[in-house]
Amino acid sequence: MKNYDLITPEGTKDLLFGECIIRRNIEDTLLKLFKSRGYSEIITPGLEFFDVFNLKSRYFPQENMYKLSDSKGRLMVMRPDSTLPIARVVATRLREAALPLKLCYDQTVYRTEPALKGRSDEIVQAGIELIGSEMKMADLEVISAAVDSLNAFGKEYSLEIGHIGVFKALVAKLDADDADKERIRKLIENKNFPALNDMLDGMGSSPVTAALKQLPGLFGGEEVFEKAEELIPDESVKEILNELREIYCDARDICGAEGNVTVDLGLVNKTDYYTGLIIKGYMKGHGAEVISGGRYDRLISDFGDDIPAVGFAVNVNAIQKVLERDGELPQPPAPDAVVFAEEGYEVAALKAARKLREQGFVVENALFGDIESVREYAKEKKIGRIVVVDKEEE
Repeated sequence: MKNYDLITPEGTKDLLFGECIIRRNIEDTLLKLFKSRGYSEIITPGLEFFDVFNLKSRYFPQENMYKLSDSKGRLMVMRPDSTLPIARVVATRLREAALPLKLCYDQTVYRTEPALKGRSDEIVQAGIELIGSEMKMADLEVISAAVDSLNAFGKEYSLEIGHIGVFKALVAKLDADDADKERIRKLIENKNFPALNDMLDGMGSSPVTAALKQLPGLFGGEEVFEKAEELIPDESVKEILNELREIYCDARDICGAEGNVTVDLGLVNKTDYYTGLIIKGYMKGHGAEVISGGRYDRLISDFGDDIPAVGFAVNVNAIQKVLERDGELPQPPAPDAVVFAEEGYEVAALKAARKLREQGFVVENALFGDIESVREYAKEKKIGRIVVVDKEEE
């Protein structure tokens, strides 16, 4: 039987020294940014009951969750998402709280994607949830926070916005069962034009199938809205497009010249999760999105409290990869001093080191029996000061 005691599970990795520093710096930067906007931090358990993610709307396929059982035989999961547990908290412990609620988090989620090579199954996410407002201002607040999050690391970035309502309005008119509608959604999401065309050709020719064929290609600048209005002459869709056009123009103003904003009507992920605006943020040097979010006005109602909400999550792992790839891996700073104790003065040396730390210095206690070894150690670690304690008072 093969032993796995010397390696980490697939999709995980150990972080060492500079990697830990860069990870903490990213998390600290994002949490500071969120809290400066009035968001309060919330931490949910890493373990949740499977039922939290097995609602009437299956937001997360059970094959993508790490499952285990507790001492009573109840099915548990390692948290695959932060929004659903926060929705649970809002509908229970925060049920009587004044709205809107502005919550932020920084915690790890666990998902398994066996088909993806180089994947991360252990993903650190930092994000916000703005709960209790349907206003356009709430959507713009979240977009603004997402832009600040992308901008905080000094890299070129881009923002995509879409609206799930366009796809939902079209697919509702399609004569197809739920399984076929889901296949169409996946093909649009992956921009698989050949397979999408083949599937829709089998459903006959109609304005709806023609529009769905074009949906993955409706991305770019403001011209997308004119193309969409010509392609989809539907009043409900026109209203959605007008709403999205306003948000798009405002998002461009928020970004200014620093970021590129595009419209993508082919953003159709999690159709039963999102109800309106969808946002995705990208950073130069990473192919997949580093920010993902949107409006989810009916999700909290699955827990018994019907409250609108909008938010996003930042993939901290992805930002870390970008910064490390660009050579921004910091080295742990050298201590300011090392304290060496002559025989019999060990306690005095510990007290001397403590006194220096109280003054703000980073200080090690030497773990060698002679001063020459301490000098070699200090030279190797680039420690500039050696303190020798050979009297109780020094």
